[in-house]
Amino acid sequence: MRPFDLHGGARVLFGAGRLGELGAEAARLTAGPVLLVSDPGVAAAGHTGRAADSLSAAGIEVVRFDGAGENPTTGQVAAGAETARRQGPVEAVVAVGGGSAMDCAKGINFLLSHGGRMEDYEGDGRAGGVMLPSIGVPTTAGSGSEAQRFALISRESDRRKMACGDPGARFRTVILDPELPLSAPSRVAAAAAIDAVAHAVESFTATNANPLSRLYARQAARLLFGAFEAWLADPAAGSGAGEMLLGAHWAGASIERSMLGAAHACANPLTRAHGVTHGVAVGLMLPHVIRFNGAAAEGLYAGLLHASGTGAGRKAGAGAAEALAARVEELLEAAGLPRRLREVGVPRDGLEVLAAEAAEQKTARFNPRTVGPVECAGLYREAY
Repeated sequence: MRPFDLHGGARVLFGAGRLGELGAEAARLTAGPVLLVSDPGVAAAGHTGRAADSLSAAGIEVVRFDGAGENPTTGQVAAGAETARRQGPVEAVVAVGGGSAMDCAKGINFLLSHGGRMEDYEGDGRAGGVMLPSIGVPTTAGSGSEAQRFALISRESDRRKMACGDPGARFRTVILDPELPLSAPSRVAAAAAIDAVAHAVESFTATNANPLSRLYARQAARLLFGAFEAWLADPAAGSGAGEMLLGAHWAGASIERSMLGAAHACANPLTRAHGVTHGVAVGLMLPHVIRFNGAAAEGLYAGLLHASGTGAGRKAGAGAAEALAARVEELLEAAGLPRRLREVGVPRDGLEVLAAEAAEQKTARFNPRTVGPVECAGLYREAY
């Protein structure tokens, strides 16, 4: 794929090796110190160090915080903000990592820009003012968080995920470097990839989807479905890395302009209550949600199948929902991800409790077919 720059909202730089341009891009935003947010795995892979070197070469002082964890918590956000205050003050934020590092960086930006606690910003638009300029550099082809204003932060008291969003939290610049995901462990790459697929599918059928969000979702589906198997067959080889990274970004852009659905609503309680990795949890639920939604979204699924190039192999007589669900199951198989809740240690006698929580998730409200506790319990039983 040819490198390009996209100007529209965030400045998007796509192409191999473009992490080296981070310093120059940061210098466009500030001449002052920058907080560089990452996680231990990305730091061990050398990406954080390379980012710091690029910033330093541009004459920018770097304050590092490598404490972002999977499903970032209010405590991690507070620790990152304290690091910035103690070693700063900083004038910009740079995130290098997967969706968790992106979300953690956005959370830290809330606290640095406006003070208080992360809990103060649950919802949308509660910052109430200008936030520090920021840059996002994703190292996984998955969350698309770099294209969104929301940060998902887990409250430490009960591990409940809070969606905290504000237009000021969006990254001013995004660098999509296909060389970065090559170092991701296979399990991380697999979970991230199926999450990206779910984003494209659910944002396309969300009840508040619009022509622009569906344009992004269609392009995301075309790239993700086309490159998925080749990418996960050997992530280190790099086949399909650019397509997956860009597809995940377009899917994130679609979410930013629409929403998600019941697969994500059902996934969050699995992560909170049983520690199931987010992408794994979404993958467990997605085929069953697609089949459930067929009665309300058959035409939309047909359009997505056509856009993604997967409709031609549909079995004779199979509806679009069934064909799409079967294709997602093929991707799960290729990724080596679990297919049943019992495989990840979820007890059957707790499904109704999970269902009550799932029905309260914000994303449940945008599912194309109405879901409540009864419907969510049925979805969990199908996935068990």
